[in-house]
Amino acid sequence: MHKFVIEGGYSLKGEVNISGSKNATLPIIAATLLAEGASVIHNVPYLRDVDTMLSVMEYMGARISREKNKLLIDTRNVNNPEAPYELVRKMRASFLVTGPLIARYGEAKVARPGGCAIGPRPIDEHLNGFRTLGVKITESHGYIVAKGRPEGEEINLSERSVTATENLLMISVLAKGETKIINAATEPHIIDLVNFLNSMGARIKEADGIFYVKGVKKLHPTTYEIIPDYLEAGTFMIASAITSGDVFLRGAIAEHSTAEILKLEEMGVKINKDASGLYVRGNKRLHSCEIRTSPYPGFPTDLQPQICSLLCLANGTSLVEETMYEDRFNHISELQRMGAEIHINKGMIVIKGVKKLEGAEVMASDIRCGAALVLAGLVAEGRTEVLRVYHVDRGYEKLEEKLTGLGAVISREQF
Repeated sequence: MHKFVIEGGYSLKGEVNISGSKNATLPIIAATLLAEGASVIHNVPYLRDVDTMLSVMEYMGARISREKNKLLIDTRNVNNPEAPYELVRKMRASFLVTGPLIARYGEAKVARPGGCAIGPRPIDEHLNGFRTLGVKITESHGYIVAKGRPEGEEINLSERSVTATENLLMISVLAKGETKIINAATEPHIIDLVNFLNSMGARIKEADGIFYVKGVKKLHPTTYEIIPDYLEAGTFMIASAITSGDVFLRGAIAEHSTAEILKLEEMGVKINKDASGLYVRGNKRLHSCEIRTSPYPGFPTDLQPQICSLLCLANGTSLVEETMYEDRFNHISELQRMGAEIHINKGMIVIKGVKKLEGAEVMASDIRCGAALVLAGLVAEGRTEVLRVYHVDRGYEKLEEKLTGLGAVISREQF
């Protein structure tokens, strides 16, 4: 087991490279199943979740080779359209192989997914969409069993589910006729998946939150580069802000982070946009604010815990409403251990700013909770130990190395 040990009180200064998007990489890996042959993907981050998805692909017969951040996936020998529970339980996104398997092979057997403990995230939207396209869905011994060839139809999602949108895009590219996905999620990593699919020969267009997919008979392997991770960029923006730092985020795309940039600027953080990245300068006099998480282009739920860490040090009282996941509050009790005045009142996170946080032993319970605790540790007085850092490793590439490069005092230690 590993933990992060952090000595707080150091301002971050310098330049950091933003890694490829985890949330784009995972569906794009699954999408390579749609074509027979070898696809090459560049800018792939080294993450535990990526390793898990590649293990699922290898289990089904794909051949994987990797050189630094370049990934080659050869699907010619995929002959086992099944994703077992021992792999899928580790990560919810493993369920994304279901759509491509049905589209290419007419069948799939995939375990019900697991993932972060941030509340129930049912797969009903996926299954209802598959059924709408004419696929027969049954459940047996904890596995979803799908059979049938999809045919284009209109799908109206009851909520803007990211993974359901991705699965339905992937199953519909080889469906007969045209598929219309209404009330779809449109996060940057979904648009990246669409661009990847189109580079394989798919015919997808988007307008006003609706995807129009004209099915094709066959797709071909492709070469593609993953977009920078706007959630990692957001985390480093907050890291610079919380330490009163001055950091250049190379590769960060301002248009992907509009909501979070506006909120940080409202708090007093200075952000300058550049064609090659973002300059973020912290401010010791932070203003409180109100935040409500919502689907893109709103404020991302995956940055809610991190912004809470920052708001713990803002002047006045801040209100944060989490609308996406009912249990994304695991960071609250841990921040309280560090001296934060933060609590939940009728589903609303209420944060009264304090002058300082204090180092403590805290525990990460999911990816973003872990990131929030690391950020708090960077500015806390004394020593902070963050346990269960394997959660952080699922979503952040070499986080402690990047922070050390900016002047933080953080190390990974065994215990």
